[in-house]
This record gives sequence, structure tokens and C-alpha cells, in this order.
Amino acid sequence: MNPRKPSELKVPTPPDSSASAAGKPTVAELHPSEQMAGALLESAVQAIVCTDRAGGIVLANRQAEEMFGYTRDELLGSSIEMLVPDPKRGAHARMRGEYLKRPSVRPMGRGMDFFARRKDGGEFPVDVGLSHMETAAGVFAIAFISDISQRKQLEQQLLHAQKMEAIGRLAGGIAHDFNNMLTTISGYGGMVLDELSAGDPLRSHVEEILRASNRAAGLTAQLLAFGRRQVTRPKVIGLNALIANTEKMLRRLIGEDIVLELILEAGLGNVEADPGHVEQAIVNLVVNSRDAMPAGGRILMETANVSLDANYAKTRAGLEPGEFVMVAISDTGDGMDAVVQQRIFEPFFTTKERGKGTGLGLATVYGTMQQAGGDIWLQSEPGKGTTFKLYFPRVDTPVASSTAAAVEPEPRGDETVLVVEDDPQVRDITVRMLNQLGYETLSAATGAEALAIGKAHSGTIHLLLTDLVMPNMNGRRLADELARSRPEMKVLFVSGYTGNVATHLGIADPSAAFLPKPFSREQLAKAVWNVLENRRTAK
Repeated sequence: MNPRKPSELKVPTPPDSSASAAGKPTVAELHPSEQMAGALLESAVQAIVCTDRAGGIVLANRQAEEMFGYTRDELLGSSIEMLVPDPKRGAHARMRGEYLKRPSVRPMGRGMDFFARRKDGGEFPVDVGLSHMETAAGVFAIAFISDISQRKQLEQQLLHAQKMEAIGRLAGGIAHDFNNMLTTISGYGGMVLDELSAGDPLRSHVEEILRASNRAAGLTAQLLAFGRRQVTRPKVIGLNALIANTEKMLRRLIGEDIVLELILEAGLGNVEADPGHVEQAIVNLVVNSRDAMPAGGRILMETANVSLDANYAKTRAGLEPGEFVMVAISDTGDGMDAVVQQRIFEPFFTTKERGKGTGLGLATVYGTMQQAGGDIWLQSEPGKGTTFKLYFPRVDTPVASSTAAAVEPEPRGDETVLVVEDDPQVRDITVRMLNQLGYETLSAATGAEALAIGKAHSGTIHLLLTDLVMPNMNGRRLADELARSRPEMKVLFVSGYTGNVATHLGIADPSAAFLPKPFSREQLAKAVWNVLENRRTAK
């Protein structure tokens, strides 16, 4: 549809309570329709700029003044190209000329990066819609300009979050497979070690195997933390107390050439998180700061109660505004450029020399904050140090008083345990370790096979030890099915792939017993004993 062609261009004058020195009409002197047109122009949420064929600005609204930093008098009569970054002005002039040869109503900048320039030289992304007006004086182009800086920022955060989620799923899957293998390695390694005398020359070899297995288990645990697939045991904690308890260890980690300063806010609110994971996140950040200051420096750790408003939450994907507790860790180290900052939380990405870092420390911090429902903020510049801020949702619940741990009895028993595990090597070593600990065992490779054993076995099955994630029937469903005919049977879940899956299957409840893979015989003995402890006490 062709636009209406007025006989001449009439630019509505913005309402003004008094005449200007240039002789502009006052509000009272304007025709009512011109008053309304001027009011609409000024109330628009977009910057509106109208230019003639030569590119001279003949009209600009108040939003254009605010967006670009020019006064209206500075805009009127100037070239539209002054609102375009220097390198793009020539291309913009040619594009404007082509548009005026075949004017139409169409968007400009959609699907590509288009930047505008403020008076102070700052550049920002914009979305520009174009229209035109044909008059007796010629064709005039009208640009409707929106600042899309916030939208671009959110798009980048969404893309980054999607990338991190994809990497997390891959990392979690790798960790799951490795945990099964490490369970077998550490289990059989421990059994071999038990058979060797103290002076056996092979003993040191087996010990090295077990040490390597433990280091590998630590790496898979970090992968699970990054992918938010670790089981958490959240509790209400005070971060000031947690930091105070780790201060001595932190000072040993950083060495004497680095000064550690603590500024802990009095009356700090409580948070609900896994204390072990939070402590590890703080340690990882402090170690990262230490490594950025090889010649020494200063680390400042601060805590504070903060409110994150809607404006901040809009810039952080998935974050809700509210009350938070902040832990900030700043250093005077080397700092990072923008390229490094984009990848700093990816697993295995590191700027350290080969052999001096796995690239999993900050990835673990990222996963911990995601699981805690919080946020992590980073500011850094090359040569100007780095600041990380951890934001934990604040809770009003008081910290529960701690109780002394009970002395554990010898972790051996004689009860019957049904072991259900789809990996044959893991199933075999688990059965062997339980037999060594004195337990009677039954074993099954699938949920269906376990149900058949439960139906056929005439004696008591005291404990179901089942893998959580199995084909056809998961451990949670198997436990529910067996509980119908054996309500007194206890359950211990094991898995090398936890977190989101665990929550979905209902084992994130602190009352549920869970043993993560890989596990040693000692860890298995303790977990089984603890689950069966109530039965023994009653007996």
C-alpha cells in the first residue's frame, strides 16, 4: 500500500510552553492535530529521526536526544552519518542512497549486527526500522531506532548457558562411564593390596595404582560438579563461619608472599547450600588467584548482604531478583582479557602451563553456584587483577546446632544384600567386597531379574543395593516394587551419574541413602553399615 502523499512536508513542532529565540510556535499557537502529533512523537519509546534526501536530519524526538547524547539543536541540520561509527559511515551513506531510490517500509539491521554512535564516541547495537514520506519537497526517510544492548547481552548469556549445558551433559556422561571403571580398578586394587605383605615388592606398585585411581576419581567428581550432576546435601550455613574455619588452610595454600585479607560483614545472612561444595568453590577461587600472582600480591575476601534488583536479574539468565549473600574474592594478579573470560568456566580450559592445572577448578565453581540457585559475576582486565563475586540466595532459617559424630563400630555384618547392577564388572567387585565384609549376597543384572529373585528367595533380604540408572527399570522404581512384598528391606542407591537424574528419581532427599561411584571397600562397608544400623539397634 502506498503511503499518503501530502502536498508538502509538515514537521510537527514538539510542544513547548514558550516561544524559542528562533521563533518556534508555542503550544497555544499550534493546531490541535499538530499538538497531538508532537505529543505522540515525544512519547515514543524509540528514537525517531527523519532525514531528507541528502541525509540531513530534519526531525528528531526527545528519545533520540537521550539515546545519542546530542541536543535537538545539534541534531537538526546535521548529517545522519554522525550517528554511525566512523568505519561504517561510507557504507551507510551508500545504503541510504540505495534506499531512497526504491523506498519502502522495511526493517534495517534485522539479522545482522548494526551499531550506532553516541556523542561521546561510545558505540552500541541498535535495531532500525525504516519508513518514508513522499512530499512535494521530495522523499524523506524516517528511522525508528531501538537500543538492543540488553537484548544482545541476554542473547549472549543464553548461548553461553546452552553451550555450558551441552558441555555439562557430555562431561556428566563421561564421568559416569569412568566412575564405573574406577570402581572396578579401586575395588580389585584394594583386594590385591590386602593379600600382599608389608614387605612385598609389589605392594608399592598396587599403592600407586590406587593413588592414580583416587586422583582420577577426583577429576570425575569435578566434572560432575560442573555438569550439576552431583548429589548435594544442602543445609543452612553461615558463610562467615565457613570462611573462618578454612582461613588457616587458605593461608597455607597461598604461601607467605601473598597477603590474604578478610572483610566479613557482621550480621551476615544465612544460605542453604552444600557446605563441602561451597568450601571447595572458595578454595578453587583462592588457588586461581594465587596462580595469577607468581611474584606475590594481595587477595581480598569480602562478605556482604546484598539485594539484586530486577535490572540486574534481567542481565543474568535464570536469576530471580531478591536478597542474597555475597562472597567476593579479588586479587592483584595478571587479569584476563575478554576472550579468556568467555571460556573461563569451561572444563579443561586453562591458561596455565602444561601440568600446572586441569582446567576444572572454575568449572566446579560454576556448577556449584548453578546448583545453589545463585549467580557468579566476574570482572577482570589484563594487568588489573580479577574479582569473582558469588551470590547465594539468602534464607531466614537459623543455622542448626552441630552434634558430635558418633563413634562407628566395626563396619562388618552378616545380613543378606541384594546387589543390582547392570555393569558386570562393577557387580562382581561389589559382591566380592560385600562377601569379604561378611555379608550374604544375591545379585542381579536388571530390575526384572531382581524382582524375580525377590519373589523366589525364601529368606530375608535385609538390604537392596541398587544402581540408580539402569535400562528398562531404574533403581528408584525397583525399590518401590520390592517394597510392596518386603516393606522392612532397606535401600542403598549407588551411581556414577547423579545430580539432575538423582533429583528426578527422588534420591536427593537427605533421608535417602546414596553411595557415589567410585567407592572403595571401606566406603562401601561404612555406607552399608549405616543403612542397616537401625535394624541392628532394634535387634
